[in-house]
Amino acid sequence: MSGDSTYDYFGGIEGGATHSKMVLFRSDGKVMAWTEGPSTNQWLVGLEECLKRVCDMVQEAKKIAGLDQEKPIKALGLSMSGADQKEAQQQIIDGMKSKYGKVSENVAVSSDTSGAIATATATGGIVLIAGTGSNCQLNNPDGSSYRCGGWGHLLGDEGGAYWITQRAIKAYFDHVDNLHPLQCDVTYVGDTMLKYFKIEERNGILQYLYTNFDKSFIAGMCKELATGATEKKDKLCQQVFHDAGQILARHVLALEPKIDQKLLEQGLSVVCVGSVWKSWDLMKLGFMEEMEKSTSHRISHLSLCELKQSAAVGAASIGATSIGRTLPLDYASNASVFFTTQLGK
Repeated sequence: MSGDSTYDYFGGIEGGATHSKMVLFRSDGKVMAWTEGPSTNQWLVGLEECLKRVCDMVQEAKKIAGLDQEKPIKALGLSMSGADQKEAQQQIIDGMKSKYGKVSENVAVSSDTSGAIATATATGGIVLIAGTGSNCQLNNPDGSSYRCGGWGHLLGDEGGAYWITQRAIKAYFDHVDNLHPLQCDVTYVGDTMLKYFKIEERNGILQYLYTNFDKSFIAGMCKELATGATEKKDKLCQQVFHDAGQILARHVLALEPKIDQKLLEQGLSVVCVGSVWKSWDLMKLGFMEEMEKSTSHRISHLSLCELKQSAAVGAASIGATSIGRTLPLDYASNASVFFTTQLGK
């Protein structure tokens, strides 16, 4: 099979720090294939491996859709974790063109935040990512964009799963060392750390934090901490999620002065992406405490929504837009509101 020659084909990849997902569209909006792959963050896996993984996902999608493997699709949009800077984006574009020309005629690269926004709306908005790491970006209707966070685990990632895990482990270590003794019990966090990392004593974790560092693996312990907070009512676990809610709210407030009035008229919608949002009930109080501290009151109505589709959909739209084309997307079914509130009253 070689596909229907009356159509063009557009691909989109949501490239995360832990895993990646791709969608292949026909130009009339029909989804032709979905594929998945491992991390495509070039800072974690290297540029060469990143490009290879992108190629593998696209070629697999072509195969599923019955398209000619040797014929490039019309455009490929890459919404990538770690691709915030123009230089990094250009490296990916140049690499795809020079080494994997059969993949796509055109390649557009944007941050993972842009792909999420483009999935939920055609007019812009705020996306707040809390997955392995964290990031927040505002895309205004006039095309201007601003960001807060997204600087990786050494300079940022506040509110992300790695940050939550590291914060809990740090609190445990500081308590045991009597550096910052806590009033609450740290037994659950300590036992969970030993079990998750399969170590006999706390010294054993050093190899995972330094010698054999794997950010996404460490972040995986966050799920166990969420269980401790909900099922065990563990105070330390509850506190780190409360703190995560606070710092994530601060990301939104940091961008508040830059928000176009058009985005505020119908109430500000924030697209929430990442597995940490599954623990919204644990973060809600901290999030709202921080939002209500705001003194500007430009944000009078706030809605948090979650994507019902992968940000790969928005990435495909960005790819099409980059060559002057528009993919017909059903935005209403791409996202849904899970929390709404009035502020400044």
